[in-house]
Amino acid sequence: MAPGMIGRPAGRAVVGLVALATGACMVGPNYEEPVTPVADAWQSAVTLEMSTEEPVITRWWEALGDSTLTSLIRRSELQSLNLQFAVARVAEARALRGFAKGDLFPSVTLEGAYSRVRVSENSPVGQVVTGQGGAVEPANQWETRAAVGWEIDLFGRIRRSIEAATAQFQASIEDYRDVQVSLYAEVAANYVEVRSLQERLDYARQNVEGQRESVQLTRDRYRAGLTSALDVAQAEQNLAQTESVIPQLETALNAALNRLAVLLGEQPGALHAELAVEGPPPLPTAPADITTGVPADLLRRRPDIRRAERALAAQTALVGVATADLYPSFSISGFIEAVTGTLSNLFTGGSVGWGIVPGFRWDIFRGGQIRSNIRVQEARMQQALIAYQQTVLSALEELEDALVAYDRERLRRDRLREAVDASGRAVALVRTQYLSGLTNFQNLLDTQRSLFQQQDLLAESEGLVVQNLIVLNRALGGGWQTDEAGVAPDQAAGTPTPTDGGGGR
Repeated sequence: MAPGMIGRPAGRAVVGLVALATGACMVGPNYEEPVTPVADAWQSAVTLEMSTEEPVITRWWEALGDSTLTSLIRRSELQSLNLQFAVARVAEARALRGFAKGDLFPSVTLEGAYSRVRVSENSPVGQVVTGQGGAVEPANQWETRAAVGWEIDLFGRIRRSIEAATAQFQASIEDYRDVQVSLYAEVAANYVEVRSLQERLDYARQNVEGQRESVQLTRDRYRAGLTSALDVAQAEQNLAQTESVIPQLETALNAALNRLAVLLGEQPGALHAELAVEGPPPLPTAPADITTGVPADLLRRRPDIRRAERALAAQTALVGVATADLYPSFSISGFIEAVTGTLSNLFTGGSVGWGIVPGFRWDIFRGGQIRSNIRVQEARMQQALIAYQQTVLSALEELEDALVAYDRERLRRDRLREAVDASGRAVALVRTQYLSGLTNFQNLLDTQRSLFQQQDLLAESEGLVVQNLIVLNRALGGGWQTDEAGVAPDQAAGTPTPTDGGGGR
């Protein structure tokens, strides 16, 4: 038979398998995004005073009007170790997707070898040579070989694997976005806590100065015989009690500054001098109007919801991977080699050999393992669906709570401002009456204590208003740029750059 005739049956088999692959199907369920019913509007009555337009919250912190906060968030974007870790996870998922895609293509292995061999004269071959009067001489052998293997993805096992890896890659991008949302909110919240504690310290120190004057006043009046030692003792006790609050506030301030530095990827203590202030600190101001959008916007906006949806898509594809094991797998393998004793003849026709082997493999009996694995993957798919639904409900709950907390704290802050104004007037009046002998010192002490308490509560509430607004923006999923074409973090800088697989929707 002529050499050209040897390859024709194998060639026809290859053509047949390629034709099969062209019309191949994908077993397993096709993914459909879950439909989650949500209300048309928020349930909280306070939202009636808020706009339901879709919020523009990509850089929500700029609405607080604090350039220092904006600078800190930018630094966290560049330096945060949490964000860098999330970027590395995206890079890992991207590489795994590329690894899965590689199974679609043939694998080619190239080998080469050279050997120089002298057969022993006492071996059977050597004895034959010497028996015929010849001499055993060393011999060269040159060889090269290329082996090819290719699995025909007839039932979609490989394509389902790629589908799962792609969804997992997209989920990792949503993880990155979720870290962004959390990081920026934590930086802002800790910064506001720093400013709030500084304001509380400022109030405490102002009251200490005022109460020291009261101590000196009672001592002078006692020496003049105008009051008793009881007034002096009470004034000293009130001063010491107020002074005892300052170390507690300083401890909390130190912890908040250290936490903020770590969030920025810096050493604890790095921000103490930078954020130090004299006098009343600049507290970020919450804008008068906010927009919340409608509940349906939350499903598109929140990275944790988007991540849960991508995790469900990935698990759905894995059901198809497991189902493909019920069917046979087809493959083509082959080789071409050249073997010769001299390098110059390595690629001549007489040195070349080849082979091609179409084949299939079918696990027809594995003790029910394949079907059990399918049930495992289906159960995990159900778990992923439930996790997605729970994530949606938790997000809705978080936002409803944030709306109420923000609105109610604003009302509390306004009432505390009125209380501080009234307490300030009361202290001035009682002091005048005490000096005139119209009231006792206990009334002055009570009004001073009340003023300090109301000022401290007001400073705390002013910080809470801004912090609750931060929580609200975090609950809305603010802090990253929407790009339905797909975004993924750049591995070097950790900033979003266009890519081919991050949309997830």
